Amino acid sequence: MIDVSRIPDFDRRKEKYAPIAAILDEVYGHPNWRPFLPPLDELIDCILSQSTSDRNRERAFTALKAAFPTWEAVMNAPTDEVIAAIKPGGLGNQKGPRIQNVLRRIYIERGELSIDFLADLPLEDARRWLTSLDGVGPKTAAIVLCFAFLRPAFPVDTHIHRVGQRLGFLPHGISADNAHPVMEAIVPPEDHFAFHLNLIRLGREICDARRPRCEICPLNALCDTYQATST
Repeated sequence: MIDVSRIPDFDRRKEKYAPIAAILDEVYGHPNWRPFLPPLDELIDCILSQSTSDRNRERAFTALKAAFPTWEAVMNAPTDEVIAAIKPGGLGNQKGPRIQNVLRRIYIERGELSIDFLADLPLEDARRWLTSLDGVGPKTAAIVLCFAFLRPAFPVDTHIHRVGQRLGFLPHGISADNAHPVMEAIVPPEDHFAFHLNLIRLGREICDARRPRCEICPLNALCDTYQATST
């Protein structure tokens, strides 16, 4: 894991948080921290979300739940049937076996298809266990911990990775995996959920990857990239 104390100008980056968060709360509101899905559902949903759009992920998850009444049924089904069910999400040949392997690992270790035990583990132990699963990296682990367990983990997706670098929270060129501990050190734990959602919304609506609408961005006065290119 990256040592955040070695991040250039880390104190300055951390000081940017409060005014930026306040503006985003004013523009978008402050989302209440609430669970979205049961923990195991959240984990499988995250695996389905990898390398696809939110729409396709939702279609694949809905189709999987419709095809199989329980996660045990998914675990024990012929792999080609699982692949067929999640075809709308793309990469079914990878994700189908991966989902079944994850379910089998959980069942073998825990004796049941549940990851509720993670609520009682220290945060880093829970994160370590999740990332030991096939196909689960820092982002998926952080989403499960934050969204299903309401724990202080900050997921870094493509929007946050991009926007975080442009605003100046993250040094340019940092990997998404290394960005996780940096954002967790910058954002207060109680704000991880709300700031994550608001920063994603900014990335989708204004801070586009190819055509950022800097002139209407409510954060342009605080954005490192805008300030460097507009003078």
